Amino acid sequence: MKKYSGRKVFVAVFISGRGSNLKSLINFSKKKISPIKIDIVFSNNKNAIGLKFAKEKKIKIVHLKEKNFYNLEKKLVKILNKRKIGLICLAGFMKILSNNFIKKFNGKIINIHPSLLPKYKGLNTHRRVIENKEDYTGCTVHFVNSKLDSGKIIFQKKIKIFKKDNEKTLAQRVLLEEHKIYPKAIMKILS
Repeated sequence: MKKYSGRKVFVAVFISGRGSNLKSLINFSKKKISPIKIDIVFSNNKNAIGLKFAKEKKIKIVHLKEKNFYNLEKKLVKILNKRKIGLICLAGFMKILSNNFIKKFNGKIINIHPSLLPKYKGLNTHRRVIENKEDYTGCTVHFVNSKLDSGKIIFQKKIKIFKKDNEKTLAQRVLLEEHKIYPKAIMKILS
């Protein structure tokens, strides 16, 4: 396995829930070939399970108590700039970032989405894919821009939908692929 010889990029991961993609990214960051160091994990949900995992791995966690999301973003920008964050990875982050925030980190925010974009933007992707009797689905890592799930695609993985699949089984199979392609997308843009 080749060792990454450059300076590692400091990464912030934004989560809202269980943090399975966070775990995958942390494991990836520990590999010799990885160009990243996960420096901070932010969640808009103080009860996000992923925060416990980040804490166990001794990664700084941030949950800001702020009802006004604009004010929260202002505080977050200061923290991210102070820590010299070079890449923000959204991993199940269930808030839409403002255009102002996106502009401040233009080209440095990526997201993973559980569909083959540009199809099935937004929520409930697996249910919609099954209802529409699609043959394939998958997942996409893309740059974040001002339009929901519309930024430039970095990496996609396509999987077959089986007749026996339901929303839950399909979500589980897509999630396994998400864990594989998020690191590949990071390698693609940083190596």
